[in-house]
Amino acid sequence: MSSEIEIVEEDAVALSNDRESAVVNEGNSNNGIAVVGEDSLKNDVYTAAAYGDLEKLHRLVESEGCSVSVPDNLGYYALQWAALNNRTAAAQYIIEHGGDVNAVDHTGQTALHWTAVRGAIQVAELLLKEGARVNAADMYGYQTTHVAAQYGQTAFLYHIVSKWNADPDVPDFDGRSPLHWAAYKGFADSIRLLLFLDSYRGRQDREGCTPLHWGAIRGNLEACTVLVQAGKKEDLMVTDNTGLTPAQLASDKNHRQVAFFLGNARRLLDKQCDGNNRLGRLSKLGLAPVLWFIIILLLLIYIYSVILASNLPKLTTCFGLLAWLAVFLANAGLVMFYRCSRKDPGYIRMNAYRVSIFFLSGAGPLYSLIIFVSILSFILGATFED
Repeated sequence: MSSEIEIVEEDAVALSNDRESAVVNEGNSNNGIAVVGEDSLKNDVYTAAAYGDLEKLHRLVESEGCSVSVPDNLGYYALQWAALNNRTAAAQYIIEHGGDVNAVDHTGQTALHWTAVRGAIQVAELLLKEGARVNAADMYGYQTTHVAAQYGQTAFLYHIVSKWNADPDVPDFDGRSPLHWAAYKGFADSIRLLLFLDSYRGRQDREGCTPLHWGAIRGNLEACTVLVQAGKKEDLMVTDNTGLTPAQLASDKNHRQVAFFLGNARRLLDKQCDGNNRLGRLSKLGLAPVLWFIIILLLLIYIYSVILASNLPKLTTCFGLLAWLAVFLANAGLVMFYRCSRKDPGYIRMNAYRVSIFFLSGAGPLYSLIIFVSILSFILGATFED
């Protein structure tokens, strides 16, 4: 089908078969991990970097004069091999001896791209502190956030976005964002994070497909469920360049469960109140009108039963000002409530943490004043009634 995402060869996303045959994690065959004997290991800086063998690195670089800034026969650098396997000490040694943190291989990828494959946060942190470009793109337009989404490295994705301001919604050269890739690969946790980071769920790539289309193509039910729950009816009605909706694509690919879910979700949304009429708009407000009615009613009762009550002695100027101050603060709270209900909260960036704490600490006295004035006015009203 013309809408199908072409699977990029594994070497384009930093994990080719050649790499896997050369880089084998330590372990035993009982765990399904091959054991490589010492005799079969190549005596080069690339293997030493991949295994984090600092002793061999020292010998090769300092005694035998091997370079860490020259690519291997596959076109990859020693720093990339260290990054792939999260060898922080080896990566630090390579950088100190001339390794370029922004060196690109034949696919245009840097060592930072390779850290995203297995979520090597420690090496990524080292590379970024040494000047690695967080938004560097390879020949396909993939940035580090794309690679992390392709491999479901949710913690890594959150780290580079929150701390290093990586773009979580940048499109690649085919117009596909990290959310497209997470939906296509079926990584629900990554999808939730990207939606939380305000990634645009309605973005269409060059094939006209949204993330929901790609989740439907692959039959990823959980991914489609998350996208539908976070979206709206219009997301289910978007068509790609071939004129097909996500439900139709799922049916075309014989993903019956996904097709049924998407079709049923659209029918349920069609039965709900239309948002263009009064009842529909009211239903979108939820409990906000009820809360407004209760707050205003209590405020009016307070004014007419305490402040303006004819059967109570008149308040002195000082206590009268305090009573009306309580009314003013209550109205100010209504204004803040309205603003909060109308604004998108988004998410708090890491560099805004100190500012948030400052404002929260400054808001404490204000809340204390509101509570104090309200209690004092209530006590005064009860005293005058007695």
